[in-house]
Amino acid sequence: MMSRSAFSYSWSALVLSAAVTGLAAPAYAADTPIKAVATFSILGDLVQQVGGERVKVETLVGAGGDAHVFQPKPTHAQQIAQAQVIFMNGLGFEGWMTRLLKSANTKVQAVAVSDGIKPQKEQADDHGHGHGHGHGHTDPHAWQSVPNVMVYVKNIATALCRVDASGCKAYEQRASAYTSGLQQLQQDIKTAWQAIPEAQRKVITTHDAFGYYASAYGVRFLAAQGVSTDSEASAKGVAKLIQQIKKERIKALFVENISDARLIEQIGRETGTKPAGTLYSDSLSAADGPAATYVQMMRYNTQQLTKAIQGQ
Repeated sequence: MMSRSAFSYSWSALVLSAAVTGLAAPAYAADTPIKAVATFSILGDLVQQVGGERVKVETLVGAGGDAHVFQPKPTHAQQIAQAQVIFMNGLGFEGWMTRLLKSANTKVQAVAVSDGIKPQKEQADDHGHGHGHGHGHTDPHAWQSVPNVMVYVKNIATALCRVDASGCKAYEQRASAYTSGLQQLQQDIKTAWQAIPEAQRKVITTHDAFGYYASAYGVRFLAAQGVSTDSEASAKGVAKLIQQIKKERIKALFVENISDARLIEQIGRETGTKPAGTLYSDSLSAADGPAATYVQMMRYNTQQLTKAIQGQ
């Protein structure tokens, strides 16, 4: 089992390695940075990691925001209209994107960074997800699997090369270095779970955002809401979930940073289980928070999850 200190040390070593790599790499700087727009904070971080100083990234849904219920404003259409490249997750995550592109009257097509990823369906546990977000719908949260984000990074680099051919070598080098860090992250997450029997890997969250994490790392997530926070949890579904928590004695109960905590708090009172903390699902934390980048988010979530299941 990898201890918390070892897990943190691995992250520190990775940061140092990346810094050294960056110092050793040739310097590239665009006279005028490429204007890029990313739809939400996690994607914005990935674009910046690949783009570096050659790219100025603006994010439509910032840290702490919920892209599921986002309502674009005229200022967002202006951002889109001025962009040289636009990045979106795809897989139905940004249901508002078609309208926004139309209102911006831009010829720039949004790049779906999830292209090439095999989509998963909503998790099979039936807890009465409502308002049309029931089972069989595509789960858009593909970034919860690190190998999927390696695909994101490749797609981002390809798109930036199309827009800025002179900077292509720089983008490819940054993408390669970042992918090496993601490979280490993938191994560290797997190692963190090895000491926990799969039968014990059960977690309750607000909405069904961790299906790809579940598949990648052998964890079972149960949620009161479907794949979108725009859905509502039915009373029947919540009651069934409470019964299951009691029956299976599930102790890992989490609030998500983008969600109203009241539902999880209600479930906690009904089951006698105190929420274990906060997970970052669809959004990064603020810059001074524990999940200010994608890599930090995945490490923090994994630490929180494994600690809760082990009763620490």
